[in-house]
Amino acid sequence: MGTLSRKVLRTGPVGSYGVEEVELPSGRRTTLDVLKHPGAAAAVVFRSPATIVLLKQYRHPVGEWLWEIPAGKLDPGENPAECIAREIEEETGLKAATIEAIGVMVTTPAYTDERIWLYEASNLTAGKLAHGHGEEIEIYDVAFDEALAMIGRGEIIDAKTIAALHLVSARRAALPSKT
Repeated sequence: MGTLSRKVLRTGPVGSYGVEEVELPSGRRTTLDVLKHPGAAAAVVFRSPATIVLLKQYRHPVGEWLWEIPAGKLDPGENPAECIAREIEEETGLKAATIEAIGVMVTTPAYTDERIWLYEASNLTAGKLAHGHGEEIEIYDVAFDEALAMIGRGEIIDAKTIAALHLVSARRAALPSKT
C-alpha cells in the first residue's frame, strides 16, 4: 500500500504537481494526479474579544473577491506557528503576542496532501504590512458574531475561514459560563 512511483510534471511556488501510481488499501493499483503541498497556516485574529480582522482578497482561480482570515503557505523549514505569525503581520500590519493552536484541516484530499494548521491570535500591536506582489487584499474589522452570520448567508465561502471560525465558536461554547 502506498505510492509506487511518481512522475513530477511541474514544480512551482505552491508545490509539485505529478502523476502517481499507487496501491490502495484493497491492493488495487491506480494512477492519480497529486499536488504535493508544503502546508499552510491560518488564524482567526481578534482585535478585541468581540471583533476579528477579516480580509477581502481577490482570488483569480475562482474569479472573485473572497472573505478570508489571514493565512499563508509555509516557507521551507518553517513551522506552522512561525508561518502564521509572519502571515498575520504581512497581511494585516499587526503582530499577535498570543497565538494558540485550535486544529488542523486537510483542504482537498482528493488531489493534494495540503494541511492547514489553524490558530486563534490576539493581543495585537502595530507591525509592518507587506502584501505580496500578486496579492490584492482589503482589511476589515468585523464582529465575530457577524462573521458567523456571513457564513450562514453564503458571504464567506472560503473553507479554511469557515472551519476556523466554527472551531473558535465551538471552543467558546465549551468554556464554562462566568455567571
